[in-house]
Formats: sequence, C-alpha cells, structure tokens
Amino acid sequence: MNDSESLARPLALTMGEPAGIAPEITAKAWQRRHELQLPPFLYIGPAEVMAATGAEVRRVPPDADADKIADVFDHSLPVIDMPLAEPVQPGRPSPGNARVVIGAIERAVELARTGRVAGLVTNPIQKGSLYEAGFEFAGHTDFLSHLAGQPAGQAVMMLVAGDLRTVLVTVHIPLGDVPAALTKAAIRHAAITADQDLRRRFGIARPRLKVAGLNPHAGESGSLGREEIEVIAPAIAALQAEGIDASGPYPADTLFHPAARESADAVICMYHDQALIPVKTLDFERGVNVTLGLPFIRTSPDHGTALDIAGQGRASAASLIAALKLAAAMASREPARGLAHA
Repeated sequence: MNDSESLARPLALTMGEPAGIAPEITAKAWQRRHELQLPPFLYIGPAEVMAATGAEVRRVPPDADADKIADVFDHSLPVIDMPLAEPVQPGRPSPGNARVVIGAIERAVELARTGRVAGLVTNPIQKGSLYEAGFEFAGHTDFLSHLAGQPAGQAVMMLVAGDLRTVLVTVHIPLGDVPAALTKAAIRHAAITADQDLRRRFGIARPRLKVAGLNPHAGESGSLGREEIEVIAPAIAALQAEGIDASGPYPADTLFHPAARESADAVICMYHDQALIPVKTLDFERGVNVTLGLPFIRTSPDHGTALDIAGQGRASAASLIAALKLAAAMASREPARGLAHA
C-alpha cells in the first residue's frame, strides 16, 4: 500500500495567488489523481476560479468528515469556497483579494491544528500584493509559525529534490548580512530542528547532517575567512555533544554530487542560494519546500506564482504533485491528533 492510499485524512491545499499559475497547477494535479495515485486533498479558495480551469468542482463544508472528502475527491475537486473580493485577471494580482489569500492559509492551519486534515500544501503567494494589503510577514514560513503560536524564527526551511535535502540557517536576507546573522545558536537551532523532523516525519532513525562552510574551501584554515573556525565548527561540536550526527564544516562545492548525497540525509546550508541552487539544478521542476519545526505538516511547490505564464495553460504541476506526495508520506508516519471540534 502506498502513502497516498494509507492516508486517513485529506490534505488541505491553499489557493495561493489566484492571478498566478496556482489554479492551473491545482487543476492539472487533480486531473491526474488516479494516474498518479495522489492523496485526497481539499482545496481552500474560490470555487469559481477553479471551475474556470475546467476542473469538476464540488463545494464542501469546513466540517466535512474525511470519508466524505475522499468520496468527493474521486470524481470532483472538494472545495471550501472562499469567494474573491474582485475578479481575477491572470498575471495581474490584486491587493483587493489579498485578504482572501491570507484567509485561506488561516483556515488551512485551523483545520490542521484541529486534526481535520493530515497536513498543509500551500500554493505560491505573491508577497508584493499581500504587502500592499498590510501583510507583515516575510513569507509563508514566518506566517505559518505565527499562526502556530510560535516565536519568530522557530520554523526552519528545508528544500527537497530527489535524494537531496538542504536546510537553511539564514533565509531571505542580503548576502552581505549573512556573516553577522550566522551564530552558533542559529546553526544549532536549524540542525536540531532538522534532526527532530527527519526522525519524526521522514522515518530516519539517526539523521546524518553535513554542515556547509560559509567561505570558499570552508575558509581554508582561516585564510579565506574565520566564520568556520569561530562560529560553525563550535556549533558542530555542540551538536555532537548533544548526540546529533553532525559533521563539517565542509566546502559547499563538495556536498552535492551523487556520492556526497548518499552519505548525508541533509545538508545544513548557511544562506539561501547555497541551499537552493543545488536543489533547483538537480530537479528544477520537482523541488519541494518543507517547513520544519511546525506542529503540523507543511509542504509547498518550490517555485513562485509565474505571473508571466498565468492563464496560458503552460504551467507544470510537477512541483505541486511532488509536494502533495511528500506531505502524504510525512503524514503517514505521524499519528493523528484528536479533533478539537468533532
């Protein structure tokens, strides 16, 4: 039995930016549900937008039980309808619809926290239009952590492509600010969070974590930078003292070839592009963004809203399909929580 067949509850799929490719890739994923044995998922967003893609849509109440959603999913896309405030123009996000985009994420988190869904898969958002409407978070990860009642910086970003997993210590900050943001505490937090979730949700009994250096050649004994000596190596020593299988720092250019991937379950990366370039090079269309450290499962396609091709039928659903499958696999390893509102 595969993970999709064994999933007891549906996944929640948020609408994302309705003027981007999210409606198209959602429809394409649903249309291939039988062929790919996708897990049942519940779409949260505007029913009329999804109906316009050609998907067969059926509205369901927020408290619909898992069996009903699975039955609907077999022949129709189950939708918790959240009508838009303004009509959609492909390629042109409207701040007027931002509240609905945000509300869909909030509703999905509520369903996850009460145990009605097995996890979240989030379609990409257009942060610019959300900011215009007063959104105060750097992106999905920070917002989800906030909705989970966690302090800022608690959640950790991991990217997955095939057998490669990269975990970010710093994320969306200028490259020039990275050295100052790298602390022993930040490296330790990213590695411990990765270790815990790889055990709990990926079924890895003792995760092997390789830690990248910051500088070329991992600083070359201090001649190319001292962050490896003064920050990264002490953080690794602290992790090892806590029983975590962490090693390094390694030159980043040695960590992503096939043999290196076989000897690590995840690579702890110091900054954004160090983690994302290898993932997108290895499998640009099927990379998945996973948020670690949340009290619920969350995955997302590792791409943006692609406004330039929205509404043209050209978008690939491969990354969304990979995100749905990975969320189902993670959920299959985690016991269901009780329903707070059952």
